[in-house]
Amino acid sequence: MSRQRESLSLRLAERLAHPPMAADRARARLHLLDWLACAIAGSAEPGAAEPRRLAMLEGEGPCHVIRGRRCGPQAAALANGPAGALLEMDDVDKRGLLHPGPVIFPAVLAAADAAGVDDGAAVLDAAVRGYEAMIRVGRSVGPHHASRFHVTASCGGFGAAAGAASVLGLDLLRTAWALGNAGQQAFGLWQVRHEPVFTKALHDGRAAANGLASAFLARDGYAGPLEIFEGPHGFFHGLCPDGSPDDITDGAETWAIHGVSFKPHAACRHAHAAIDAVLALREQAAGRSLRVLRIGAYGDALTFCDRLTPRTSGEAKFSLQHAAAVAWLYGDAALTRFTMDVISDPVVAAVRAQIELGRNAGCDARYPARFGAVAQAVLADGGVASAEAPDALGDPEKPLDEPALIAKAHALFAWGGLAEAEADELIAAALALGDGATLADLWAIAAMGEGAR
Repeated sequence: MSRQRESLSLRLAERLAHPPMAADRARARLHLLDWLACAIAGSAEPGAAEPRRLAMLEGEGPCHVIRGRRCGPQAAALANGPAGALLEMDDVDKRGLLHPGPVIFPAVLAAADAAGVDDGAAVLDAAVRGYEAMIRVGRSVGPHHASRFHVTASCGGFGAAAGAASVLGLDLLRTAWALGNAGQQAFGLWQVRHEPVFTKALHDGRAAANGLASAFLARDGYAGPLEIFEGPHGFFHGLCPDGSPDDITDGAETWAIHGVSFKPHAACRHAHAAIDAVLALREQAAGRSLRVLRIGAYGDALTFCDRLTPRTSGEAKFSLQHAAAVAWLYGDAALTRFTMDVISDPVVAAVRAQIELGRNAGCDARYPARFGAVAQAVLADGGVASAEAPDALGDPEKPLDEPALIAKAHALFAWGGLAEAEADELIAAALALGDGATLADLWAIAAMGEGAR
């Protein structure tokens, strides 16, 4: 038993057992609202219907699916996960390089439906714990793992297992079992970055479903490896040769959810600071014509988002050139700027061709603690304007306030086909969950029904 107590999975379970406070639940409500908005908007996008149809093949069950019929818990998690990720507006932990919302909320909501839990506070607590586990593991994997695996996928199962275990009220040992069996299913190769496919979003649903299943199995006595992290053939020895496993349980007492960023722009997070810098340049230029736009960023921003000629909406969201071009031309990088009509617009293509990318030593030195960018516009009249965004809007250092998050939710709900009155009701239900509103109130609107929009 002493060896069990020493395992990192049990130590993590002990940390997760601490009770979240009112401020933590309030933060979780904001992330719930953000996920709901992303998922409802994303549920009508290409790449969302196929996982949903697969879920429907599993037959009827107690768990809600956005735009679909109720089904079993794993199927619901698999269907709802991709919807929240497809539009690239999901929340992000910059240190862990992962997106918790589209994994954790599909898992904890399906667990609650399956277990008959309608206590909103319990679901919020579960979300806080799920974010914690996923982020702690993600922050510890090291650069070798992050360069080869989609960390949202490889570490998401741990968070989903922790969140579902919280909903189910599992003790420390069974929570550690759930973490162990979730870790045995770690996956998420980064090949999806190189081809125009939807598999990256599918990762979120599969991680949610794997973690959820691991928690239910643990509830029923299905043991998992306690040394899943540090064991000789465990997660770190197998997948993270330069990782720091002790970081999973060491460090700050504040729940990690408070350090998660919200995304105001409809693009990969690595493009956001550049967008912010270009928007500042646009104000300085005051309508003058552009000759050259130079953007300096950290290495990962270029690795993920140096894409001069995007072929699809998804590729445009991973194109610094496109994101900067629409920010310069239109003064925003909203969803409407990433449609095929805009991507193929000769005016937009011409500005993309005027953009020069390069690595910036200062941005590199501060990354990943800070996602920054610098920009310089050489204008047709010979003038030069410069701007720097040390942090991306929506990061803890430059936060979005609640009214801004509500405005973002309204825009996404409208994109997804919700009427304004329905959007108002859903926002109110999400922000009052566990404090006057129940999960039934939430799902009465959020499920929408198959074929909506």
